[in-house]
Amino acid sequence: MTGLIAFREIVLKVHSRCDLACDHCYVYEHADQSWRARPKVISPEVISHTASRLAEHARDHALPSVTVILHGGEPLLAGPARLRLVCEEFTRALDGIAELDLRIHTNGLQLSTRYLDLFDEYGVRVGISLDGDRAANDRHRRFADGRTSHPLVLAAVALLRSEPYRHLYQGLLCTVDVANDPVAVLDALVELEPPRVDFLLPHATWETPPARPDGAPDAYARWLLRIFDHWDRLGRPVPVRLFESLLSTLRGGPSLTESLGLAPTDLVVVETDGTLEQVDSLKSAFEGAAATGFNVFDHAFDQVAAHPGVRARQLGLAGVSESCRRCPVVRSCGGGLYTHRYRDRNGFDNPSVYCTDLRELVDGVEGRTASRETAPQLTDPAELARSQEELTRILLARLHADLADDPGWARAWELLAAVERAGEAGADALDAVLDHPFTRTWVLAALDAARDGRQDVPEAARRLTALAAAAVLRGGLDLPAEVAYRDGEVYLPTLGLLRLGEPGTEGRAALHVTAGGYAVRDGRAEHRFGPTAGDARWQPVRTWSPGPDAAPVALEDLDPYRNCFPRPPRLRLGAGEAEEWRRRLDRAWALLHKAVPEFARAAATGLTTLTPLAGGPRAGGWGEAGRHGPGALGVPYAAGVRETALALLTGRRRTRLRALTEVADLYALDGQWQHRSPWRERPVPVSRLLADVHERVAVEAYRRATATPEPGGSDRIHRALDRLSEAAELTVTGKRLVAELRYELKTVDA
Repeated sequence: MTGLIAFREIVLKVHSRCDLACDHCYVYEHADQSWRARPKVISPEVISHTASRLAEHARDHALPSVTVILHGGEPLLAGPARLRLVCEEFTRALDGIAELDLRIHTNGLQLSTRYLDLFDEYGVRVGISLDGDRAANDRHRRFADGRTSHPLVLAAVALLRSEPYRHLYQGLLCTVDVANDPVAVLDALVELEPPRVDFLLPHATWETPPARPDGAPDAYARWLLRIFDHWDRLGRPVPVRLFESLLSTLRGGPSLTESLGLAPTDLVVVETDGTLEQVDSLKSAFEGAAATGFNVFDHAFDQVAAHPGVRARQLGLAGVSESCRRCPVVRSCGGGLYTHRYRDRNGFDNPSVYCTDLRELVDGVEGRTASRETAPQLTDPAELARSQEELTRILLARLHADLADDPGWARAWELLAAVERAGEAGADALDAVLDHPFTRTWVLAALDAARDGRQDVPEAARRLTALAAAAVLRGGLDLPAEVAYRDGEVYLPTLGLLRLGEPGTEGRAALHVTAGGYAVRDGRAEHRFGPTAGDARWQPVRTWSPGPDAAPVALEDLDPYRNCFPRPPRLRLGAGEAEEWRRRLDRAWALLHKAVPEFARAAATGLTTLTPLAGGPRAGGWGEAGRHGPGALGVPYAAGVRETALALLTGRRRTRLRALTEVADLYALDGQWQHRSPWRERPVPVSRLLADVHERVAVEAYRRATATPEPGGSDRIHRALDRLSEAAELTVTGKRLVAELRYELKTVDA
């Protein structure tokens, strides 16, 4: 069957009775009472068939691993012999097919060394239910005669924490009760040093709402936020899955728990009689809510995966209610646990009965952590530059892994390593050539070619050789720098183009540093070239300065990898053309500094390379951002002063946003959100809307300052910012960027 999401987690009910009488248990105390008609203990036949079905499912879907959770009732009541059979059957069935992750969730009362020795043998990790200190635990988790279970649970945890069993300790599960002291609850759990703590809201629906002693709709949020604050003050001593899931989704990452987020369900339940059911918590909704009509004897897991009830929990954003789809926190809360949405009149097409709590919880965690969770690259240009430098090195290392066996590549790589080892001068020179924007262009193109099976290894080795040689020359290093040239020439990144022979010729030549610049030895002849040599065969990279205090900007019209913009680059400019372009850039930059000084200073930050592009300005005069590293910008050579100024401004805004998205998560990409744009006919993804606003704020400032405002331009930007503020897929960093854009627009409107 196509389009099915494979089950990666199986809850196996090995016993259907319990030795406690917890009054908040969904199995025995809620709407579905099907446990009464089921066998107390799972049979060998059910175990064997389930293991075979799971192995078949894992093989058909090529699953690398599957998780089997032994559950109940109380699973330890099944006894060591039956649990050993479970471990043996599943280990045998999955051998050679998928890695098996065995777990058991227990109240701990029966836990002893005979169980733990078995679990140690098969690597079964143990999670224990505990609601906190004795007062909290005794509120619900008692024996049928009212006796406390707390001392026995503590003894079980102590045994699990001892050697040689500590490695089996998976964590503690705590059901929230707002009548308990949240600080005391967390302290009691942390004292037991669990690898993880999980807080669960008590199962409830709109027909059987949760207890709210003070009548407040956000009582559970306030309780959990007190836990969060205390956990944070303690230095987050143990992972708390609920909080870590929220922090993950707020950063743009995945949900880490079924009870939150939009990730599709990948869990199926096997009852003691072999019945296949949906997630267990549905038993809180109504009798038969979890039923599928399937069993392990007659049906494959894929048939369960196709069940409408299962599919409904695999639809992501489309699977939540309409009001949830419009909510800005839906990506974090996911509409809440599916069970908690139930109402008799319309089933599960509702927000969670904990809707207000979830909104307050998400907003509360975000408000408390936004400053710490915001990516530093957003506010610190130096950090953005460092992150981009690191990204280029990571990509180059990945390319090296593909090409390390080639002798030419290996020689050049060793020379790069020697440059890096040559002290500060070598390190600085290497940084300069690797941070050249078109180095990124080349690496990305080479990685694409390797992936597609069309890699030109000699060409890749030639470019790396040229990079290494340029670093040697820039650093003034006494290292052997041999270059390979093709078609009679070699480009030395950041330095220039050296002609070594006639067109169509290939060869190798040795380069070295001289007192006045550089020299090349080709055979027995030596030719000097460089800044002062005056060699006609040498075409240096020209530069332009955007101001007396600014670093020189390369006017890059030589690098063969500069052909990465939406329009083609100009060929090498003549001396007169280059000088004319410098004058035009000077006037454009002066105009920017006069009209929008703050935006101009921001545009100058990190600008290292300008490439003249063919043709005149496009409509609006936008600058071009190509597939290159940060710092480069393509500007139409034939544009006038005003168009060049606007191209510099918008192009730098575009390249800055692109650089940010490469190293920081501004929005999540795991949904199908679409947003109405004031500038486009059809709805667009948040990335497009954000890019439009990011550019148009600067454009609006420029146009107003130059007395060419766009009618209604500011209003459209405000509407777009309002839509971005409601975008659920924006991360905390993305929201901070939107806030900055709103502030920029405010200064424009002032």
